[in-house]
Amino acid sequence: MASWRRRFAGLFAAAASTALTAGAVADSPPKDQRIVSELDIAYQAAVKANDTDTMDRILHDDFVLVLGDGTVHTKADLLQSARTRHVTFEQQDEDPGTQVVRLYGDTAMVSARLWLKGRVDGNEFDFRVWFTDTYIRTPQGWRYAFAQAGARMPS
Repeated sequence: MASWRRRFAGLFAAAASTALTAGAVADSPPKDQRIVSELDIAYQAAVKANDTDTMDRILHDDFVLVLGDGTVHTKADLLQSARTRHVTFEQQDEDPGTQVVRLYGDTAMVSARLWLKGRVDGNEFDFRVWFTDTYIRTPQGWRYAFAQAGARMPS
């Protein structure tokens, strides 16, 4: 009988632990959405300031950006561009109210409209694009792993 009670107590403890863990997971989506939202906004600000340290911290080592024209950029490409200040930004900001963060387990997808204004190679630009940024949860926290930006929106 004592053996049965120990097994029952062990099973009950395991079930209770699972229920508590499931509750913690169920409570984490709003927190994770907030974290990813803040990371995405921080990343846009880092690009605007050519802040390679912050960009490097947020970007996953295997990061890839695919632009609407099919151009592909890696983490190394973006960091090099920021180091050389190839592009200077006046605006590199998500339009207020356009950001949506969706969670799928250890993957988060951010979509928003981005306003880009500045100079590249001496030429001025000013346009908006819709983008989707994909973040993945890693042992080091959320990292920005993939991005796809649409074509420039008409003025």
